[in-house]
This record gives sequence, C-alpha cells and structure tokens, in this order.
Amino acid sequence: MKRILSGILMLTMLLAVCAGCGSDKPQPKPSAAPAEAADEENYDTGDASLDDPRNQDEIGEQELLTVSFGTSFNDSRRLTIGGIEQSLADAFPDWSVRRAFTSQIIIDHVKSRDGVQIDNVTAALDRAMENGVRQLVVQPTHLMHGFEYNDLVDELGTYADAFDKIVVGEPLLTSDEDFAAVAEIIVKATEQYDDGETAICFMGHGTEAESNAVYAKMQQVLADAGHKNYFVGTVEAEPSVEDVLAMVQAGDYTRVVLRPLMIVAGDHANNDMAGDDEDSWKSIFEAAGYDVTCVVEGLGQLPEIQALFVQHAKAAIDSIK
Repeated sequence: MKRILSGILMLTMLLAVCAGCGSDKPQPKPSAAPAEAADEENYDTGDASLDDPRNQDEIGEQELLTVSFGTSFNDSRRLTIGGIEQSLADAFPDWSVRRAFTSQIIIDHVKSRDGVQIDNVTAALDRAMENGVRQLVVQPTHLMHGFEYNDLVDELGTYADAFDKIVVGEPLLTSDEDFAAVAEIIVKATEQYDDGETAICFMGHGTEAESNAVYAKMQQVLADAGHKNYFVGTVEAEPSVEDVLAMVQAGDYTRVVLRPLMIVAGDHANNDMAGDDEDSWKSIFEAAGYDVTCVVEGLGQLPEIQALFVQHAKAAIDSIK
C-alpha cells in the first residue's frame, strides 16, 4: 500500500544501507517492512513483553535456529512465529530453539519502540559460535523457496566451517504433500464460512522469483480437491486482487471471506487486505457489491501449520544423524 511519504522512503533507504550489521554481502530487495513500520501505528499491536525473543545465551551444543522475515505486530509475532518456535521447542527438548529475523528494519523498529532486541541472522550465528554450538539446524518459517530463503542459504554458507554440522530445513510449501496438507488445513480453518454462497479468498505476498508459482499451484490443488469457491491471490505479484475479483465474479457468490496466506498477520493483512483505504482487498470487494468478512490471522498460529514446520525440522535433524 503506497502510503509512505517520500521522507520516510528516504529514511528507509538509509536504514537499508546499514542493515547488513557488519555483513558485506548484498542486501535483499526492498520489502514491505517500511510500510509495516509506518502503518502499524494505527493499531494496538499488543504487548511486546509477552513475546520471547529467544536470544538467550547458554545454548549448548545443539541449536535449532528459526529464521523468519519478522513482524513488528507484537501479538501476531507471539502467536505465529512464537507459536512455531514453541512447537519446535516442545518437539525437540534436546535442542535450544533460538530466533533470527531477516528484516533489519523490523528489528530496529521493535528495538526502538519496545526496547526488545531480536537477533538478525548474522548476530544469531555469531551467538551460536560464541556459545560453542556444534550442531546447528536452521528452520526457516518462509512460505517458499524465494529470495529470502536463497539469501539465508547463501549467508549460512559463509559459516560452514564454524560448526561441525549445519543443515537447513525446507520452507512450508516444498513438496506436493506440503501443498495438499496446507490446502486441507486452510479449508478446515475456514469451514465455518463455507456455505455455498461465500467465496473464500486467501491473500499471499507474491514475489518476483520463480517461486511465485506456488500461488497458482495452491489454487490448482484447491480446485482439484473440489474447493471451487476458494481463491488465491497476491499483494505484489500475480494473481492480483483484480484477478481474484474476476474469478469470484464468475461465480454466484454474495459474500467474500478474506484471510492472509502468510505466516504472520502484519501490515499486509491489516492494511492491504482488511484496511479501509479504497485500494485494500476489503474495499475493492465491498465496492463490487459483496458482504466482506476479514479474518486477520497468520497461518503460523494454526497448530496444524506449526506441526508441518516440526516435520520439516525433524527431517533436517534426522539428516545429520
């Protein structure tokens, strides 16, 4: 959502230059983080003190590092990323679960606003080295093999000699089995709205990477399973909201339910999806004559999604035995 003044944009660019925190590798392309930092002040994002940043020392020799893009929406961070981390901690009690975010802008914003320090990937890896970690498993909470995932793998490669073993788990949507499982999970999560007159639309982020194809694939998986009233679109790529609206208008629906196909419910979910601006998904569907219900919950707070990340982490752990 293009609501950031030029002054904020220039500040964002300056912050981005400094975001490497000592790393000389190229930084990822600009993301939605600046928008989140600006727009989230319209909301009570929750009490940051209720969330565990998982940046403690005394890790031991086995660390399970969860890596997320991040969000400064405190409640969503605790329920989604925090929920995944806690599920991993419960499943693997012999491993110390720690956190890292890839968005330095979000890290800086949470530190400035709430006084909470969250490690970036470099800081988390340095912490692991200093604590004598020998076996490091990194589990991303990313949706797909996109730019963020690839950047993470590249940075981990620079630490290959720092640990006896370092392995990376797969993102959420990797195998055909993952797609089928996630499709079943999101259908179950919205079954109360599935009355034959409601179009259920999921909003993903979208990417310029080839992995953007995951959204079309998810649409096909849902359709093949008989869920013809389920639609998938993106904020920043294709299918666009206009594409999703056209698909909905081709059916006989009176109501639309909107829910993010994202791990967290941050700026995109609260503003681009459920906001009151005329270019939000909510406003666009309302203008088209539909009764709209917004479910502002990230995928990460669903126990079944958390269980899938546990499965991926287990596969990574098993690979080093």
